[in-house]
Amino acid sequence: MLISEYDYNLPEELIAQLPADKRQNSKMLVLDKSKKTIEHKHFYDIVDLIDENSVLVLNNTKVLPARLYGIKEETGAKIEVFLLEKTDSDKNWKCLIKPSKRVKPDTIIKISEELSVKVIKSLEDAGEWLVELIYDGNLTDILHRVGNIPLPPYIERKMESEDIKKLDFERYQTVYAKDEGSVAAPTAGLHFTEEILKKLQDKGVDIIYVTLNVGMGTFRPVKCEKVEDHIMHSETFEITQEAADKINKAKELGKKIIAVGTTSVRTLETAYQKYGCIKA
Repeated sequence: MLISEYDYNLPEELIAQLPADKRQNSKMLVLDKSKKTIEHKHFYDIVDLIDENSVLVLNNTKVLPARLYGIKEETGAKIEVFLLEKTDSDKNWKCLIKPSKRVKPDTIIKISEELSVKVIKSLEDAGEWLVELIYDGNLTDILHRVGNIPLPPYIERKMESEDIKKLDFERYQTVYAKDEGSVAAPTAGLHFTEEILKKLQDKGVDIIYVTLNVGMGTFRPVKCEKVEDHIMHSETFEITQEAADKINKAKELGKKIIAVGTTSVRTLETAYQKYGCIKA
């Protein structure tokens, strides 16, 4: 399939740069396949659309404040470091560096008084670098002080205001986010509130959590002409025994398995494709 077959016009003024005031007030398009109708609703209407014969599968990964802005120690040049994943320790990471032409092995990038980044080497994988983080103390705490939430590339506003930064730390996470490990949010779940989840549970809907840590592949543009030639980055996922048992039982009972977003879908599909059932 050619990538050009996916082309469509999306006016820039229709790309929101800030979230709706309340998560649940976002608009929702509802397609009824049997009636072949389309309705315009709001996300809070989802409580009326999911019945008690359903289980909801959510991805509880949490977004890491992985985007770091710093300066090159030698020249003061502005450098952006985008942490991707740890390698063999908390201090050694794969990352993206922009502009990469300004750095070389042993370059030191100062992020703050608490954190610096030492460039070790360039990696062969699509412009990635291996770096060493230089810090004392707890890295998670430091990243929450000096890091930024890595918003999608179509959100172009700057992280200049502390109020904006605080907003992103809150709103570019799902309300059920648990363990940090993603460089992007599982965005389909951003609209759920604790109230909506409670209403669904009270209705008899079973809510099950899996974990897929969203990787750099979510930001990578498809540059080849044929979609099938595009090489995706790998991602790590986890399905607990409890989650596997509940999903398999629901399938036996003929319940609907509703996976929220592509991350939940590919977690379940990968497990099912390999084993013919959901295994922990």
